Amino acid sequence: MRAAVLYGPGDLRVESRPVPVPGPGEVLVRVTGCGVCGSDATEYSRGPVLTHLPVVLGHEFTGTVEAVGEGVDLPLDAQVVCGAGISCGECKPCRAGRTNLCRRYRTAGLQVDGGLAEFVRVPAGTVQDVSAWGLASDTLALAQPMAIAVHAVARSGLSEGQDAVVVGVGGIGAFLTYAAASVGARVLAVDRSESRLALARALGAERTLTAGESSVAAELRSAGREADVLFEVSGSRAGWDEVVDAALPGAVLVPVGIQREDIPVPLGAWTLREYTIVGTVAHAIAADLPRAVELLAARADWSDVADEVLPLDEVAEGALGPLTRGGSRQIKTVIDPTATRRRVARHGAVR
Repeated sequence: MRAAVLYGPGDLRVESRPVPVPGPGEVLVRVTGCGVCGSDATEYSRGPVLTHLPVVLGHEFTGTVEAVGEGVDLPLDAQVVCGAGISCGECKPCRAGRTNLCRRYRTAGLQVDGGLAEFVRVPAGTVQDVSAWGLASDTLALAQPMAIAVHAVARSGLSEGQDAVVVGVGGIGAFLTYAAASVGARVLAVDRSESRLALARALGAERTLTAGESSVAAELRSAGREADVLFEVSGSRAGWDEVVDAALPGAVLVPVGIQREDIPVPLGAWTLREYTIVGTVAHAIAADLPRAVELLAARADWSDVADEVLPLDEVAEGALGPLTRGGSRQIKTVIDPTATRRRVARHGAVR
């Protein structure tokens, strides 16, 4: 098979490797689509940060069941999505259903080989059979990042009728906007890009704000709104300062984007304001992945998020490079390992 293997910063090689053989409890997936994200770009540009090298990148993948190991009850050719997170199932967080906090957590595409290949071998517990939805593979390749957004919304406690702020409408911020609106919340989306704000409105944001034109606090006041939950997704100090400035007593603050620098925490003031600070990381496969697929199925066309699919040979120049430079044209770039040239993405139902 052909696979995109990362050996070091800037050293990604598309090479021939043996097709893996699934062992007990494992499934071999023929990959039909794999998303590329900022984590992949970080590993490519300045890793290893999380990766164990060399490794086949790609943790946002979907495909069909090619073979199964002993003890796996999945039909051949079933369409599956993979959550990528590999948990032990035995530690305290796993027993509580918080598999993303497993004490021995690993991720396909970071610590073990992932989905930027024609085939990938993963534990059967990381995949879910989604054949019944009848969704296009290019749409299903968006399931893993959507699950991250679903998890963040669930962690925040956001509910119908509440007001949410999403700062940063990138890969996760776009899905977060949609997931927040889907629970019935009123969403204010903030970004520097007018095109991304237009996408936020298409994904359900009630209001949008161009970053720098006004403060989030002023925008909320002018709308007569008080934010119940504020999501900081950009990972920037400016974004976090906006969130804190706009947070009234009792607000929930959710840092989704990983801050690039240490931030002073005025615990005394935050205590008196009774803020709730909610951490969120990855997603819990059993709880969040089914909801992610449900949300993807609820929207007929995701071309405004991912409109073009690239072949494996263009991963570095067409996907990782633009993400590293901050010039990616698409919100999400999907790779089809079997494609020989770029093609238009196919979304929605395929039945």
